[in-house]
Amino acid sequence: MRGTLGGPRVLLRRLREVMAEPIHAQERLDKIVVLIAANMVAEVCSVYVLRVDAVLELYATEGLKADAVHRTVMRVNEGLVGYVAREARPLALSDAQGHPEFAYRPETGEEIYNSFLGVPILRAGDTLGVLVVQNRAHRTYTDEEIEALQTTSMVLAEMIASGELTALAPPGAEPAVRRPLHLNGVALADGLGLGHVVLHEPRVTVTNVIADDVPHETARLDAAIHKLRHSIDMLLEEDGLGSPGEHREILEAYRMFAHDRGWLQKMREAVLSGLTAEGAVERVQSDTRARMMRASDPYLRERLHDLDDLANRLLRALMGRDKVMERAELPENAIIVARNMSPAALLDYDRTRVRGLVLEEGGTTSHVTIVARALGLAAVGQVDNATSLADSGDPVIVDGQAGEVHLRPPGDVEAAYAEKVRFRARRQAQYAALRTRPSVTKDGTHIKLLLNAGLLVDLPHMDETGAAGIGLFRTELQFMIASAFPRISEQLNLYRAVLDAAGERPVTFRTLDIGGDKVLPYMRAVEEENPALGWRAIRLGLDRPGLLRSQVRALLRAGAGRELRLMFPMVATTAEFDAGRAILERELTHLRKHGHALPERVFVGAMLEVPSLLFQLDEILTRVDFLSVGSNDLMQFLFAADRSNVRVSDRFDPLLPTALRAFRMVAEAGERHNKPITLCGELASRPLEAIALAALGYRLLSVSPASLGPIKSTLLELDVAAARRVLMPLLDDNSGKVNIRAALRSFAQAEGLPL
Repeated sequence: MRGTLGGPRVLLRRLREVMAEPIHAQERLDKIVVLIAANMVAEVCSVYVLRVDAVLELYATEGLKADAVHRTVMRVNEGLVGYVAREARPLALSDAQGHPEFAYRPETGEEIYNSFLGVPILRAGDTLGVLVVQNRAHRTYTDEEIEALQTTSMVLAEMIASGELTALAPPGAEPAVRRPLHLNGVALADGLGLGHVVLHEPRVTVTNVIADDVPHETARLDAAIHKLRHSIDMLLEEDGLGSPGEHREILEAYRMFAHDRGWLQKMREAVLSGLTAEGAVERVQSDTRARMMRASDPYLRERLHDLDDLANRLLRALMGRDKVMERAELPENAIIVARNMSPAALLDYDRTRVRGLVLEEGGTTSHVTIVARALGLAAVGQVDNATSLADSGDPVIVDGQAGEVHLRPPGDVEAAYAEKVRFRARRQAQYAALRTRPSVTKDGTHIKLLLNAGLLVDLPHMDETGAAGIGLFRTELQFMIASAFPRISEQLNLYRAVLDAAGERPVTFRTLDIGGDKVLPYMRAVEEENPALGWRAIRLGLDRPGLLRSQVRALLRAGAGRELRLMFPMVATTAEFDAGRAILERELTHLRKHGHALPERVFVGAMLEVPSLLFQLDEILTRVDFLSVGSNDLMQFLFAADRSNVRVSDRFDPLLPTALRAFRMVAEAGERHNKPITLCGELASRPLEAIALAALGYRLLSVSPASLGPIKSTLLELDVAAARRVLMPLLDDNSGKVNIRAALRSFAQAEGLPL
């Protein structure tokens, strides 16, 4: 085998024959190590498998003492085998016993062997075990031999990953490939989701790694590389992507990787060693992933996602597969696992089958999180490497309260969560019992609790929770889930259905808030350096008045004979509000002229999300009928902290004095002008923050459906005057040492308030 390419190809063919034999797993492993030892001209060949308890166990050997199999174990910080597993890279030594990591195992009889070559058995960059060959002579293993052993290890990776070796292990010592994992993240949406993994962008599983025709596989690889490069070049040349921006930078990085000669050369060498084109891509990507996962450089770790995506694109090109799962294939209890995704992508799934969401990225106020809450999904974000650790179909538990994910949970964890689900059901029953109770605090303050909504599926929540109405209806969600721009008749039907469901309860419709990260699939995206600060919401509506006019017309016709409440999002100046209201007046005139029935009364408001409006409160409040504070955007603009950027989205506490002073300004201005002020951001959906808002003077809170019960439960026991006495002095403290969150939590505990 040394110095030849025929050797590994012959070995791979022999190994494929062994893999196809209907024999016991241990017998198959024993045959494999004999074949590898003979082919490598080695006195020893051993396979160590990593167990769920982070221990490496000798599973098969040719050359060491036979009774050491399943008896010799070591941790990943012990010995040369542990070193290979820990570092996930090959180790070749001509004098193994002179290496500082060498650990003597007398039961194996390996003391007579001097040279050592160990390679990690990898799958998706994760170490499943270690393959070792040894010789008595002080032998220097060549690069070709190391490469050949790495290629051979892929057959063992396939065998371990299939679960075939599980039958050889006692409970608690199974191979780690299917080990239970407890992953920590950030809680995005409360709730518990028990179900099975659905990868939003499924990895392509390679099952055939051994080539029959090497020249044919080389040609297939070259053709797929050419197709991949062409598709990236075409994306870069498309209209709208030529201007500088983050999207173009990502594509440029893809193009750089796709044209990297080293990457292509490694894959060609893997094919020449006897792997299929798919096997070569997986082999090179797994090796690269193993190195980059262990890198300390954050830039390299970030590039890992780019390389994963590129490898998956290449595998799909080779295997002719679409990346999107057919919606009909969704399991009954689907847990979507993704690096990140848009709100529209989440809404594209069958909502009756989805129970939870796990994201590698995602912030607590990102739009996909808001949609997850609206759909009642348990969601956890910032879960490192989730898309690589999970396989489609894996059982999984999403704890949206604790910010934890249990992947392939053991039985006791499943039982504990089943009890937790029953407890939550009992708690929800307690909240349901409060449904008909007026939302009046302990000291007699009336605080109306409204719902945030955006879909017809949200409407039953009004009756289920006893909400006083809908404080924010996000009209853009209808546009985001449609395949084409909704006609006026379609909009009219939706708005009518919402008003019919609400009955006498008020509904506040927000006009289209698209742009930024809420891109409609049928509208050409506009690349912007800072989309949150760019062409979106009222700005887009005023620049495309036909779009805004058609929506306003549908709203006015839907509100015929009843009161209609609508508001414009992201108003930065009174002039913008005036322009939006002028469009409304024009549509009223048009409908009146053509004999259409009109609403009995139209209330027009503005969303206060842009800090500039804080300094125009008196001017705007003379124009509007009401204001709604969008705390999510107001917070991100106040602190220049992008809500979709996980590095900064949670950097600033909304209970900081600076934020609460802004909220106080608005509440006081509303009282001064006798205009209602609603707070409709996610801030109002948390009990401690709701206490602060009540103390500041807010009497209208619009919350997510899942939050209404807990918020009402807290407010019913709250003495607003007492909370105000605690909060107000802290707002005026300029020492810089104030911790309002801690002070309010202590107050709540002393008062016995449920949080």
